[in-house]
Parts: sequence; C-alpha cells; structure tokens
Amino acid sequence: MLGLNLKREIDQIAKDKGIEASEITGALEEAMRQAARKRFGQDKEIEARYNDEIGEVELFEFREVVEEITDPETQILIEEAKREYDPEVEPGDEIGVKLDTSGFGRILAQAAKQVIIQRIRDAERDNTYEEYFDRTGEIVNGIVRRFEKGAIIVDLGRAEAVIPAKEQVPRESYRPGDRIRAYVLEVNKVAKGPQIVLSRASIDFLIKLFEQEVPEMYEKIVSIHAAAREPGGRSKIAVVSRDSDVDPVGACVGMKGSRVQAVVQELRGERIDIVPWSPDPARYVCSALSPAQVSKVIIDEAQKSMDVIVPDDQLSLAIGRRGQNVRLAVQLTEWRIDIKSETKMREIAQWLSRAVSAVEGCGDPEADLLLQQGITSLEDLAECSPELLMSLPGIDETGAASIKARAAELIEVKAAEEEERARLEAENEARLRAEAEAAAAESRAAGEGEGAVAPPTGPASDRED
Repeated sequence: MLGLNLKREIDQIAKDKGIEASEITGALEEAMRQAARKRFGQDKEIEARYNDEIGEVELFEFREVVEEITDPETQILIEEAKREYDPEVEPGDEIGVKLDTSGFGRILAQAAKQVIIQRIRDAERDNTYEEYFDRTGEIVNGIVRRFEKGAIIVDLGRAEAVIPAKEQVPRESYRPGDRIRAYVLEVNKVAKGPQIVLSRASIDFLIKLFEQEVPEMYEKIVSIHAAAREPGGRSKIAVVSRDSDVDPVGACVGMKGSRVQAVVQELRGERIDIVPWSPDPARYVCSALSPAQVSKVIIDEAQKSMDVIVPDDQLSLAIGRRGQNVRLAVQLTEWRIDIKSETKMREIAQWLSRAVSAVEGCGDPEADLLLQQGITSLEDLAECSPELLMSLPGIDETGAASIKARAAELIEVKAAEEEERARLEAENEARLRAEAEAAAAESRAAGEGEGAVAPPTGPASDRED
C-alpha cells in the first residue's frame, strides 16, 4: 500500500465501492498514524498526510524548536531546524519532521489494511443510508430472498430491506426469488448498517401507485384528497381536480378501467372505490358510501356526525360486509356516520311524534323539525336543551318540560316493548328449533323402519339352515 501504485489502487477502490477517494485517503492517513504511534510511541505527536503527487502517505513528527535540547524525543535545535526545514523558524515554534516509513514492514501494512477495510465498510453503509433515506416515500423493486420471524427480506441490489409482518398484506404469499414492489416506509441507522423498512400495507403505497399510473397526478392537475384502506380487502380514495375540464374520477379509472386495474393487479385484487371529493360534507359522505344510494342526510355540525338514511334494500350495501363500507367512509371523510333505514327513521319519527304530542296541537310536523335539528332518538329528545324545543312553533317553556318528561316515559315504554318483542322472538325461535328437531327425529325413525328386514314366516322345515 506504500508504493507508487497507491494512487491507482485508491482510484480503483473508490470506483468499485462507489465512494469518494477522499474517504479512502482519510482512512489510510488514520491507519498510518495509528501504526506509526505504535512503532514510535503513543506519546509522539505524529501526523499523516497523503501526497497525491507521489502517491504516498507521509508521516511527520512534530518537535519543539529550542536553543538547547532537554528532551531529544520531542525537541530540535534551532540551527538544525533552520538548516533542514525552515530558515525563518523561531524558538518555541513547532516543526514537522518527516519520518522514514520504509522500515514499517508487514505489521504496518496489515494495520493499515484493517483500518481501511473498516472505513470503506462505514463509507458504504453511509452511502447506502443516504441513498435510501432520500428515497423514503418512494416505491422500490426487489427480489424476495428469505423469511425471518415472519418478516420478508428483500434484495434491493445494493442493500437488503425488510417488510415486517405488520406491513404485509393479509393473504399475500411469496417465495424466494419472487419479484416484489413495496413502499419505502423508513430508513434507520443501526449497528449493522442502514435498516430499510418497506411496506405493502401502507395507505401511502396505494397513493403512490395511483401517482405512477395517472399522468394527471404527476402534472398536479388531479390529486388524492383523502384515502382509506383495509389492506387486502377494500380501499377508497377521494380525488379532486384543479381543472374543471378534467374529471378526476375518470382520470384515475382510465380508458376502459386500465389505470385502476393496473393498481388493483399490483394489490392482488384489492377492491378500490374512487369517489369525487366535495367541500359539501353531505355530498362528500354520500359519495363515500357508494355504491349505496342515500335518501337523506341529517347533519350535526357540532358533533361532526351524520345520520344517513338509506332505502331498506340499500342498508346492507351501505354498511358493507362486516361494516367495511361504512368504516372506510368514516376514515375517508373523518365524519361519524350512523346509517339508518327508511323504516327505522319512520319508527323514530313516530316515537318523536308521540313525545311532542304532550303539547296540544303538536305532532308529525314538529317531529320532522326535530329530526332536521339532529334529534334522532328519544334519548336525544330527553337530553336536549329546552331552548331547542322552544324554538319550535307553539312550544313554550312549560311545553318543553312536558315534552322532555314525556320522552323519558316513552324511553321506558319502548324498552319494555323491545324486551317483550325479544322474548317473543326467542320463544318463536325455540319453537321452530324444536319442531325442526322433531321432524328430523321422525324422518330418521321412518328411514330405519324402511331399512328393517321382516323375520321369515311359515313352518320351520321351510327355512334354510
């Protein structure tokens, strides 16, 4: 490493490892300095400098310039210093005396090699960290290499990354050698090098896929305002356009669904609903609940909640399988959504009408007004402020108190009716179950009777032995 070919070797290592030559020369200088201190003494003040012109590392020992030497190891006479090094040197100055490195031998070379190797590794790790840290938030391609404690180890070429179990999509399976795309979630510095964490379950992965497939998003014409996702199952995105001539939903769907299908294919069949964002909360929530049709929306701005009324045949569609559709709509809109069928709302209106009838002349019209005010249950009515009730025509303070008292009574009546209804349903279910069991037992008995063989009749002599 100390010959004239050092410069060439440094340039070659820098090229092969993709690191700066200055990092290698810095490592070499440090290695030479440490080796020299081991050879000449730890108390020596030694400096190593790489000379690019001759391709060597030069060692200098700093000595104090004095008129009379008291310590030959750390001092030099002023006459010698002026003659050999610097004519303008003065007593008290420090001057670097070049050391002879020709006799260092293999020990020095080996020590230098170890330090250089370590510094190169550190430089490679730093370069890898900086490269992928800058790519945080991007999608990368890799190859599945192995599995460790539920995590997928992915080869990215210059580094390995990990997809933890929580960042994997349920029911997705891979084998070593499979190609995989994932979102760079975070890059951390650890002792073994940069830890690159990938994700396929992140909602940002879904957003990035659309940004890659939709040119209008790259051009900042169309953007995703909000997104909600249950990985592997279903997702919803709300999109908006800055250009009134560009339909944001159509841009994301693409010709014959080509763009959205490309995303669905990458997500292995995950269903994706694309809805237009709207500044009108009611319109936005109705879109978010698609494909269900909405009949009416009752908004409570203070609580940021909505009662959404849908036709009876749309109730299960609006709620979705295991509540998935409404759950995603809540995440997308950030509004609390309570879905009710039209039949249920008529029932609620009837109860409210019975409550307000405590005031003579009040009934269905006042009940409808209460519904519009966000009073959608007897409990709401019993707990609402008297001022709200007094805002209705024909209701004074006494009437408001009567309505609230009547609502409290009806809560108990309704609870008793529901309890009785539940009891009757349970009895009916038990009766039907008993009838079904009896019919099944009778059927089994009949089957056993048909399969039985009658004993032979007639004289014993007619029977076969």
